Amino acid sequence: MGLSSRIAHWPSRRRTRAVILVLALLALVAAVDGARIARQHGINDAIRSGQLPAEAPGQPREIQFARAAAAATGPGGSEEDVLNRYRALQDDTALGRAARFNTANALMRQAIALRSTAQPGQAIPLIELAKETYRELLRADPANWGARYNLERAQRLLPDPEDSDAPPSEPPSNAERAATTMRGYSPGLP
Repeated sequence: MGLSSRIAHWPSRRRTRAVILVLALLALVAAVDGARIARQHGINDAIRSGQLPAEAPGQPREIQFARAAAAATGPGGSEEDVLNRYRALQDDTALGRAARFNTANALMRQAIALRSTAQPGQAIPLIELAKETYRELLRADPANWGARYNLERAQRLLPDPEDSDAPPSEPPSNAERAATTMRGYSPGLP
């Protein structure tokens, strides 16, 4: 005997109450979902218009990301501030991956600026950090063409050292004595 057949045998008042209860629960769920969607639209509208609310703890991550992006492109944002804002958002969500991508881009901008100064060697660690971040992004999402392209650009600026350029390993210290100390070996003349 299924649930629908049990409900069919209920008196009409009981059935009406059950239907009203189910409808009330559905209306509550729809209202909560609608409020969440309206809040998300409000966040999107604020980001789109550029009128971000005052900075406060516990703000949505999307607003924090928009504030970091504005600091990166705006004239008043310091590079350290931009990097710290993006680092606070780095996790395994799509927004976190975008924050890591933008962090690597900020590192590359810093490195390119340092390469044009009197000490271009200071750009090497920044390029290496950016390349490692791009590689992490590609391990998580191999189809991320932005990270792939930027990694290639970073490789052109600072190629990875090839393994073939590694110095040959040292021979063992007893290698020269091995043939002369073997028993039964006589290196006679031809």
